[in-house]
Amino acid sequence: QVQLVESGGGLVQPGGSLRLSCAASGNIGSLDAMGWYRQAPGKQRELVAIIRSGGSTTYGDSVKGRFTISRDNVKNWVYLQMNRLKPEDTAVYYCNAPYRGYFYWGQGTQVTISS
Repeated sequence: QVQLVESGGGLVQPGGSLRLSCAASGNIGSLDAMGWYRQAPGKQRELVAIIRSGGSTTYGDSVKGRFTISRDNVKNWVYLQMNRLKPEDTAVYYCNAPYRGYFYWGQGTQVTISS
């Protein structure tokens, strides 16, 4: 079992920055991939970013050049630095990690971009 606990969501003005954190815990060793997804009202959940244990990353097209994902492989923490935020970034952001054939999700944290 993997438990994912997120923090860092909130309200920020357009053009601002926000940093999300996710801590994974449980009877586990090192995780392979970890990632962030988001879901806006009335829309499908979409990929934001993925980072693998070797450091390779994948970003959704809408956030490339603005968001950066990073991780601590030993502690199983993953972060999402979000810069130059836009109203379109408003969504619930979810931490994700696959482990032993299962996809685990955090509870989600609300990010609202508004002036």
